[in-house]
Amino acid sequence: GAGPTHVPLSLAEVESDILRRVRALLRELDGHHPSCQSNRGMLRWTLHKKIDQNPSTSCVLVRILVKELERAERGDLRHYIIPLLHTLMYTLIQAPCIPDELCARVYDFCKRLLTLPKPFCTIGLDYASRLQVERTAPGTLYQRMVISEQSLRSALFPYQEKIFIFADPELLPEAVCNALVTDTEAAQVSQSPRGCMSCVVTHALQAALGDTCDIHSLRARLQALPPGDVEHWFQQVVMAVEGAEGAGSEGGSGRGQHMARLERIYHSLLRSLPAGNAPQEELQGTALPNPNISFHLWTEDEQLWKELVLFVRPLSQSSEPDCPGQELDPMEMQDILADCGCCEQSRFSVLSTDSGIERDLPAQEEPCAPCAADPERSRLHRKGGIKKKLSPLESVALLQAGSAAPGGKPPGKPPRRSGMPPEPAAPLQRLHTARVVLLGDDRILGRLAQAFHSLRKREARRVFLTPRLNLQFYHIPVVPGQPHAPAAADHAGPEELCEVAGYLGRADPWYESNINTLCHIIPKLATMPSSPSRALVTDLFLTDVIAYYARMGTQPVCFQVHSVKVLFRDPAQDPAEDVFLTELLTQVQDSPSHRELSTTKRKSALDGPGIDLTVTYRKVVLSDRQKELALSLRSIGLLMKAIPAEEAEDLDCLSVTITEIIRINNLAGRSFSAVANTFKTRNIKIRSPEQRPFTVQLDKDSRRTYRDVIGLEVSPCLEPSYCLQKTRTMKFSPHETEDVGLVKYLPKSLLLPINTFAGVIQ
Repeated sequence: GAGPTHVPLSLAEVESDILRRVRALLRELDGHHPSCQSNRGMLRWTLHKKIDQNPSTSCVLVRILVKELERAERGDLRHYIIPLLHTLMYTLIQAPCIPDELCARVYDFCKRLLTLPKPFCTIGLDYASRLQVERTAPGTLYQRMVISEQSLRSALFPYQEKIFIFADPELLPEAVCNALVTDTEAAQVSQSPRGCMSCVVTHALQAALGDTCDIHSLRARLQALPPGDVEHWFQQVVMAVEGAEGAGSEGGSGRGQHMARLERIYHSLLRSLPAGNAPQEELQGTALPNPNISFHLWTEDEQLWKELVLFVRPLSQSSEPDCPGQELDPMEMQDILADCGCCEQSRFSVLSTDSGIERDLPAQEEPCAPCAADPERSRLHRKGGIKKKLSPLESVALLQAGSAAPGGKPPGKPPRRSGMPPEPAAPLQRLHTARVVLLGDDRILGRLAQAFHSLRKREARRVFLTPRLNLQFYHIPVVPGQPHAPAAADHAGPEELCEVAGYLGRADPWYESNINTLCHIIPKLATMPSSPSRALVTDLFLTDVIAYYARMGTQPVCFQVHSVKVLFRDPAQDPAEDVFLTELLTQVQDSPSHRELSTTKRKSALDGPGIDLTVTYRKVVLSDRQKELALSLRSIGLLMKAIPAEEAEDLDCLSVTITEIIRINNLAGRSFSAVANTFKTRNIKIRSPEQRPFTVQLDKDSRRTYRDVIGLEVSPCLEPSYCLQKTRTMKFSPHETEDVGLVKYLPKSLLLPINTFAGVIQ
């Protein structure tokens, strides 16, 4: 009746097994996929889960990964470096204890990456700075990740992060949406602030004390403490770890002081079993809690904006400043919450009986002592009723913050009295990080481009989110088995619907291996019958992959957003302005009226199918000179693609393919042939001289189709803050054609950044 006995593997067998798994990862990067296609994309996950089950083997994996990195460096196998480095750092963050000599070896390798081009030098610098902190105070990276992801209160590290998963219910089957809702909710149920604080305390003490830490007694002690005491010890550990980093930056004794502080905390916490008398056994790890994930069905256009505002300033804290210098006027905060539909209160007009003259004011009561010392300061000084205009420097500071600059300063407070300089305002800190994950295909990214453009216009008018929020975008392609009506484009298959993900996969092999493989896995997992095995697979795999992508995918690939102006046949209808990210498709529209139909038939018999168009565009040439071209032709439609087929091509050009109808006269009579006319451009104008209508569809989404169109203009979308400042500059310099003054330092084009693990590898 006894169960099977598990014989522990020897160290050589463990090393051989881990090395085999790492080599399988590298073969997949070379395009040699595993024989079992269901294992694609799961090699990294199974490797880390293997280490989670036996944390004492973390050092073995780190040592093997360092050797493989050095081998890749010697062999100039650069496409191995970033995947191996991400795998190593993810292991190192969760490892219970890593020797300093091994951390130093990784640190030296990261420093050598600084001599390579981007993105190697960027990732190398980031990881080198993190390792420097980790060497001074072991456990810092784990602690900071848990504090920020769980929004634990800490004055020394007040950062917060949250993962927002957005899915369009009209693009994905209901089963997929329901399964994702269930899995993300289940991942949060088992976690509590108390449990996350206990994880931080346990990991920090074990990382500092190593195998002398009695992990079982420590966990039992924390479990027995009331929540208030757990938070007390959590704050003590955070203070010790963050204090060690400051000491380490001043001198080399930071690590020793850190170990001594945590050993004192360990003794005080246990009050028994000295550190040196802990039973010798394999290291037990402390699992990294799942990040704070919320799942949203994208049903409203302004839903993204609303969720971000509520994350930065929850309704329960709307009256409390999140950090010095971020105080908002209550009425301004009410306006912002009202804009996002989060506040139903309205302003009420109040009848004022104040004449506005100082001598009509009632007699003042005896002022308090500080005010009485300065009678001039205690008097009430009236200010004009006109809103104070910002100075040019203050305006540009706001605009730079609104154009995704690293930060910005708010305008200085009005002077307390005439002649006194304004008090300097503290710079705003981005204490919040929103990681927005888009599940779906190119159509949901088209919606994201619309929402991002709307958000940037809001920020240009009134800066609120940008100086407070670090906004990151991620994309996980999901394609259902059958195209989901009515939004699926007729011409688009599964591969055509995921052009952005395909480009990201070609640019970043690690994205291709870990994320693009989810394209068909997620629908299969969602449709599995309910069973304990299904819950185990989905809860572990999907949550872990999304968390890994959000944590380690820090390198953005920036896609140009294009604007389109649509002109309609009805002169009373105003032109429509929209944006698109991936493609624009035009097709000849069926003539609705009987009279037009007969005219169209006669015209088609003479000139062939389609409509006459005039096309004016700026051709892109190698010298980057602008060359204006115009042509007239007969066409049945055209396709503008913004995503290049090769990663080496520019992302700011449109590849335009016009299907031109050519008339051929021969002895047998008149015939017609369709010829594809292809060119690259950034700006293009199309008109129908005969006012014959056509349809325009954006981002392969049939819901975004314009009818009765007779003309359109396409150009790169401009950053709204640039447009605002440009308009202000033109008021003073109406004859200037080039950017002058401070406006030339603002970003001009609106770029949508989507994070991957490596960005674009040069």
